[in-house]
Amino acid sequence: MQRKFFPLDKNYILEQVQLSLEKELLHYLVDFVKVEYLLHHNPLGLVDETVQRIQHHQSEDFQRLHEFYMLLAGIFRYRYYGDNQLSFIFSGEEPDEVYLREWTTVFKYWVREMSRHRQFLMGILELTVFYPAEEQARFIGNRLQTFVASFFEVKIHPQKGILKSA
Repeated sequence: MQRKFFPLDKNYILEQVQLSLEKELLHYLVDFVKVEYLLHHNPLGLVDETVQRIQHHQSEDFQRLHEFYMLLAGIFRYRYYGDNQLSFIFSGEEPDEVYLREWTTVFKYWVREMSRHRQFLMGILELTVFYPAEEQARFIGNRLQTFVASFFEVKIHPQKGILKSA
């Protein structure tokens, strides 16, 4: 268990599914952001040093996106399972299969929607392609957290977790 994002954050099966998908979904996130950035911010396809770095970036190290991923996972649990941690699945599927499908679908949808915002694209690229110093990485991570709070219209409190925005 990572951390509770709200008082009823006790769906440990969902949390384990989310943790098991972290590397795969972060890989999708980074690849999607790179393509979106190049399509929208370099429509002529001009190649400079920045474009080359983005195009040639091949990393499996998503450590700097871990907190961002966990925040999105917490928001998913809060939005979709915040009031009821024990839901019945009448389709006959195992809970982990349902959670895997739901989380993957919603995560990819959110990535597409957030990628419409330049500050999101730049934050992800800065943390993955351009590798800032550790202090800068924390600052960029805080910017992404602020973006997410605004995007989902929630407050993120260090001790209380995710709260409805007033």
